[in-house]
Amino acid sequence: MAHQGSRRRLLKVAGAAGVAALAGCIGGDGGNENRLSWHAGGTGGTYFPLSNEFKTIVEDNIDFSLNVQSTGASVENVGSLADGSADFALIQNDIASFAKEGTGIDAFQDNPIDTLQGVATLYPETITLVTLAGNGISSLEDLSGATINTGDLGSGTQVNALQILESLGISDFEEQNASFSQASEQLANGDIDAAFVVGGWPVGAIEDLANTNDIVIVPIGGENREAAKEDASWFSDDTIPGGTYSGVEEDVDTVAVQAMIATHADVAADTVETVTAAIFDNLGELSIKTDFISVDSAQDGMPIEIHEGAAAYFDA
Repeated sequence: MAHQGSRRRLLKVAGAAGVAALAGCIGGDGGNENRLSWHAGGTGGTYFPLSNEFKTIVEDNIDFSLNVQSTGASVENVGSLADGSADFALIQNDIASFAKEGTGIDAFQDNPIDTLQGVATLYPETITLVTLAGNGISSLEDLSGATINTGDLGSGTQVNALQILESLGISDFEEQNASFSQASEQLANGDIDAAFVVGGWPVGAIEDLANTNDIVIVPIGGENREAAKEDASWFSDDTIPGGTYSGVEEDVDTVAVQAMIATHADVAADTVETVTAAIFDNLGELSIKTDFISVDSAQDGMPIEIHEGAAAYFDA
């Protein structure tokens, strides 16, 4: 499927999936006020294992339980927060801004999610473009005519991938949509040429792929990086350190967005404050992204209003 035209047209498919999520009305977690629903992302990314570490910390330290669910990530998670089927979720800061302002992608165009509120920002979510050494792709320009997995339909990954491709004028490609784990399998099987993955490095699905195949991380640097940042101001410079993945020994330039915890206005202030305190008072129990997640940086890059319960904790 070739892609041409405006940003709005490029992101239309992501928006359609988001609309489906926003239209849902599943309800809460069975009426148990101490049982909270936490929506994460795909099992092959960073959101899901990190959310399960948050679950362990919360349940070990306070009288709440978290039901962590694997999802299509940011756009879907905003929909779950909007309809109340999630109490907390991990989302990208750019998607949070789109949702709150009612712009950016069709899911939110002229339909702002007024109840969406922030809790804390966490770590850079690196945009990783991965391929196999035998695919002949070493630069973004080599993607013309390629089959590319841009991430789950409606995910923040898909939004970012299409933003980057449009910024660089790459319109002749066939798009596939699948989770990080499925994309890894597609690359290994030769079903696709490249895949975009958005998550804090190292991403488990890429690690697994690199352990059995010779991979290439395609740089998003130099003029290409500046072009992407000019069109999407939420992108920031990032680097994947050499040695992060087997066989990739040199640093690779790219861009990143920011991962954050979000909630909605109908979650009680005491609940949000208690859960926030449980997590951020016990960061030493984390094993994922420990170099980035801290109390001091928890409001850096926060694009939306912070929930009063989180504010009570961080302002204390």
